[in-house]
Amino acid sequence: MPETPRVGTGQLMELLSVSLGAYYGDFTAAAARENLTASQGKTLSVLRRGPAAMRVLAGTLACDASNMTGIIDRLEKRDLVRREPSPGDRRVKNVVLTAEGERVIDAIRANMGTTLAGLDTLDDEERTTLHDLLSRVFLPGPGAAS
Repeated sequence: MPETPRVGTGQLMELLSVSLGAYYGDFTAAAARENLTASQGKTLSVLRRGPAAMRVLAGTLACDASNMTGIIDRLEKRDLVRREPSPGDRRVKNVVLTAEGERVIDAIRANMGTTLAGLDTLDDEERTTLHDLLSRVFLPGPGAAS
């Protein structure tokens, strides 16, 4: 039986680049349908995981803290997020997703037609495998890549 050729790291990186480009384009278009920039949509997506301090958001989104302030100001005006004092340090402000913010990020994800169509081609076992592999590569934890 012939051996399956090894897929090189460069090939994987190229496929990830293409995949992320398609995902980002789909996400950007869906965010625009909600009258949000991609950065505003990404902020809502990060906050879907839970409240975060402004400094943490800026680091996660790889942007300057002053830029993060402007993004949060605009989201707050639309009642998509609110600032709250941190329970551990009242000088620190956490940003929290509001119910309207949850609705909007859910709408963005629901309107990502290209991404959803691609994922719909996977059966349950393939979805589980993809989830496990992406988690192992990109999420911190035991055995995760650094």
